[in-house]
Amino acid sequence: MESDSTVIYRHHIAPPRAFSQFSHDLIRHPRLSSDAVRLLIWQLSLPDGARESLSRTAERARIGACAFTRAKRQLKEEGFVHERRLQGPGGHWITQQLVSNVPLSAVEAANILGRMPVHTPSADASPQVAPSPRIPTVGIPTPPPTDGHPKKDPGENTSHRPAEPERQPNQASKPEPAPEMSETHEPPEAARVLVAALPHLSPDLRRIPRGMHDELARLVARWLAAGHTPTAVRTHVLRGLPDDGTPVHRPGGLLRYLLHDVSPAPAPGITPVSEQPSPARPSSRLAALRECEGDHVQATLFRPAGDETRCPRCLTPPSLRVAAGTAVRRT
Repeated sequence: MESDSTVIYRHHIAPPRAFSQFSHDLIRHPRLSSDAVRLLIWQLSLPDGARESLSRTAERARIGACAFTRAKRQLKEEGFVHERRLQGPGGHWITQQLVSNVPLSAVEAANILGRMPVHTPSADASPQVAPSPRIPTVGIPTPPPTDGHPKKDPGENTSHRPAEPERQPNQASKPEPAPEMSETHEPPEAARVLVAALPHLSPDLRRIPRGMHDELARLVARWLAAGHTPTAVRTHVLRGLPDDGTPVHRPGGLLRYLLHDVSPAPAPGITPVSEQPSPARPSSRLAALRECEGDHVQATLFRPAGDETRCPRCLTPPSLRVAAGTAVRRT
């Protein structure tokens, strides 16, 4: 079987004008992309005295932003492009770029740039486009008066604050009311523990954002400072959940709404309404449940058969509890 072969023929016509000579090593450089080679050749083909920047050349050559960044990095790594920033006359910061047809070291490039004149934007502007001195339209600028308000009567009281009444020598000063809890204070540990246990009260509260825990802890701290017990706070939250099966999409916002206004704490010795058992409603998932008053690590809900306040586990004697656990393990 014969294989196809390709033969390439080349025809050269020397340009009569506007041409540049480049080394073959530059065009065939193994570590320069086509965009980098085109950017370098374009810059080297510019006439002497041209101050076109590399970014402007990339725009004219239709080289994209990412391709230009990659091409410029390759040219700087291979030593064909060097740049530095310095402060010129008038405090203007200038970026000098040096483009070479052969690789240069940093020292060689610094020596060449050191011999170049520093051009500022004002020096590059032509007389036709240079800004002219600004002259006021009418008159000359005058400073503002510094001798105070011109129409103020020294004896006139211009303050908007009401005058404080004079205190009699024998008049007892009333104690100032205690300031409310600042929102920036660190909430106590009891409030943090209570907020951390709220997701265990109901499936509707499992997705409380972690970023709201500090805010909710400060709200809970106000309830605790007002005299409410943790059980009363948990019961208040449970009563505020929807009892018709409506899903709670923003549990953090619902808790903020339920805990924003602190209700008055009950008098000592009176069971608060929030801790009294609520009548069971057929459509509620949580209304028939009650929180156990026994010793538990977390709040435990159970369905009472009567008016008991402890779950069946707490009502079971410890000896029977151990025997029942042993029987279950043997089974």
